[in-house]
Amino acid sequence: MSSETTASSSTTAGKKHTATIVTILIAVAIGALVALAGSQGGTQLAGVPLYAWAVAAAFLIQVLVYLPSAAAKTERFFDLTGSATFIIVTVGLLVAAPEPDARAWVLGAMVALWALRLGSFLFARIHRSGSDDRFDGIKGDKLRFLRVWIMQGLWVSLTAAAAWIAIAGGTDDREPFGWLGIVGVVVWAAGFIIEVAADLQKNAFTADPANKGRFIRTGLWSRSRHPNYFGEILLWVGVAVVAAPVLVGWQWVALISPVFVALLLLRVSGVPLLEAKADRKWGGDADYETYKRETPVLLPRLTSPKA
Repeated sequence: MSSETTASSSTTAGKKHTATIVTILIAVAIGALVALAGSQGGTQLAGVPLYAWAVAAAFLIQVLVYLPSAAAKTERFFDLTGSATFIIVTVGLLVAAPEPDARAWVLGAMVALWALRLGSFLFARIHRSGSDDRFDGIKGDKLRFLRVWIMQGLWVSLTAAAAWIAIAGGTDDREPFGWLGIVGVVVWAAGFIIEVAADLQKNAFTADPANKGRFIRTGLWSRSRHPNYFGEILLWVGVAVVAAPVLVGWQWVALISPVFVALLLLRVSGVPLLEAKADRKWGGDADYETYKRETPVLLPRLTSPKA
């Protein structure tokens, strides 16, 4: 190998490492800014806002699990750690918050139930497959591997923002749960049921050997190409609706939660990746092209699909 090629490779590697470090710093900075805004007027613990403790804990948990995972070069506990973080931090907030009210307990239950279901679902999936191909090119690179864990810390912090800010809010002038809280619970329940049902339907379809190499277009999947993501977005809208009546000032940054979830699933890691994967696999197939043309990407159609 020539010296020019070696130098070029070193330069490329250096740029990748620099980009990785910058991404990590930006993720931490965003988490810190959201923590600062969401902590306004909130309860404090040892002189530090309770919500700020929550965001810091979300990142710290990722780093603590990253260390042995990087040493073993395994991604097996990545998804499980993300889900567990929602539960651990939420329970910690409820314990640390002075006299949590009904709204705080309901929000805590919403987050914990969703995370428990998602965590068990994802862990069972990776246990069956043995690995996650998303990490094939990065788990051997400690810095790039760290980046995905830090990004997971940011994902947890932004997704749970509405619930955590409301739970950690001040104790003065608490609003009664009221009708808006009930609406939020109904919206959350609808989203949760849709997401769970869609995942179960797809699991059953995939597990049937007769469906090998085929795409699912039955049940909820006949009405939306991504009904599980529709349910996911809907349930976090429900969480935000429950939290909204107690938000004040900069705490309204909590509304980043459903917006972030929607943007992530619709523009970044959800729909775009799966649509591209499906196009590569079934693009040109007449049935698939018809399904894609007639079935909405996200919002389920109310009318029955054509026979």
